[in-house]
Amino acid sequence: MGPQDLVFFALVGLAVWLLLIRPQRARAKSMQQMRAGMTVGSRVMTTAGLHATVTALEDETVVLEIADGVRATFATAAVVRVLTPAVPEQAAPPAD
Repeated sequence: MGPQDLVFFALVGLAVWLLLIRPQRARAKSMQQMRAGMTVGSRVMTTAGLHATVTALEDETVVLEIADGVRATFATAAVVRVLTPAVPEQAAPPAD
């Protein structure tokens, strides 16, 4: 093997890293940040396209309210998008 072959293999390795590994790491990091920002009350979308409200969070699972009184437990990894962050409840205006 000559120096040209080594340069060729180095360039192929660099191309694989730039085109495959680096973008995947960036996607994984953004998904991890998105899931870390998910709180109770957030509207989310699952991998199946189901829109729901987060009612409870655990380490590996999330409980989603699909409709009034209808709750289902999903793996946290099934949540692909936070549609709206949780809105804190506002206190009632003071009575005069």
